[in-house]
Amino acid sequence: RRREAAAAEEEVDETPQEKKLRLAKQYLEELRQLEEERAEEEEELEPADLVGDRLKEDVLEQKGRLQRLVAKDVRPPDPARIRVLRGHQLPVTCLVISPDDKFIFSASKDGSLIKCKWEVDSGKRLCVVPGGKKGTEERHMGHASHVLCMAISSDGKYLATGDRNKLIMIWDAATCKRLHIFTGHRDAVSGLSFRKGTHQLYSASHDRCVKVWDVAENAYVETLFGHQDVITGLDSLSRECCVTAGGRDGTVRLWKIPEESQLVFSGHQGSIDCIQLINEEHMVSGADDGSLALWGLTKKKPLALARQAHGEQDAQGLQQPYWISAVAALRNSDLLATGSHSGSVKLWKCGEGFRKVEHLLDIPLVGFVNSLKFSAAGDFLVAGIGQEHRLGRWWRMKEAKNSICIIPLKQKTTASSPESPGSS
Repeated sequence: RRREAAAAEEEVDETPQEKKLRLAKQYLEELRQLEEERAEEEEELEPADLVGDRLKEDVLEQKGRLQRLVAKDVRPPDPARIRVLRGHQLPVTCLVISPDDKFIFSASKDGSLIKCKWEVDSGKRLCVVPGGKKGTEERHMGHASHVLCMAISSDGKYLATGDRNKLIMIWDAATCKRLHIFTGHRDAVSGLSFRKGTHQLYSASHDRCVKVWDVAENAYVETLFGHQDVITGLDSLSRECCVTAGGRDGTVRLWKIPEESQLVFSGHQGSIDCIQLINEEHMVSGADDGSLALWGLTKKKPLALARQAHGEQDAQGLQQPYWISAVAALRNSDLLATGSHSGSVKLWKCGEGFRKVEHLLDIPLVGFVNSLKFSAAGDFLVAGIGQEHRLGRWWRMKEAKNSICIIPLKQKTTASSPESPGSS
């Protein structure tokens, strides 16, 4: 008993520095084991080299300096090879890809969740959680209002979904069983993201605040305030912080969770509707003024801005830019994608140091592109398409199909080339 007490005391006395050291040692050990297992399978490579390479990549990634230069190798996909998965009755609003690139989870304004197995020849629907009537959420498994956002933990264990009815639902990703309902937001939940490597969940809402949850413990952690308008999107990586887009308040914010502080960025003219981190130091956002912005987390103004990225439309005799309704970044690379209702998804290349954004190619797709995600390996892009915009019913495109499109991304060189870390 005394020994146990002493051990517990020792743990309490651990300084932050000691804790860092202990966790680093633990991480190294886990890495070593992982790479040894991998090396046993491959045998040609020395485990030590693998650990070294992996550590180098991790250091670059943490500093936001790992930039795989893949954009130059992407070729326009053959339209016949774009696969369309149907199943949602109403516009698809959000989707995520499982960390192993095998499954796609999607949700819609009909409140249903669909889990599809992603195989080259089968878009098999593995599991459908239908939506229900308002007020039946406790008895009924699915959402009873528009699902606006979703996130999956980096180990693929938990799926989180947020709806217009202020609720966050936590699911077992493997079985689609609902585990918890989180309440606390006072308006629609519009952004969700798991911190990489943890089960800490960040949520954003039209109530203008960001909340932090511990999913494994089924617990609420804290609330952060700052935006002057509805938050439309949120993203995070492995640091204890998240980024948000603040709609009509015209700002993008970086929230430092432990310090409960925030950095404010501005540069768009219109409502900022979507945001994603490219790496630990850079992010991309899109707005309804048609602009696409690249940001460095140390500068308050965009490093690069593409105005009217999807061109202009004629709306009631007025020339209006097409809104940017979705952005995606292939993590730690120079490849971006944007969606609108302009009839195509556009791919972009980030120039050196993220100071330039160049248009690469267009992929024809009809409808509102409400969600875009690259597979982790970067070999396909998934688009969630709707006849209406994710957040409203301003227009309806009857010719569009509420669906999920899987777009193969062909690269002209061998698969190993994207691995070379470029400078940033």
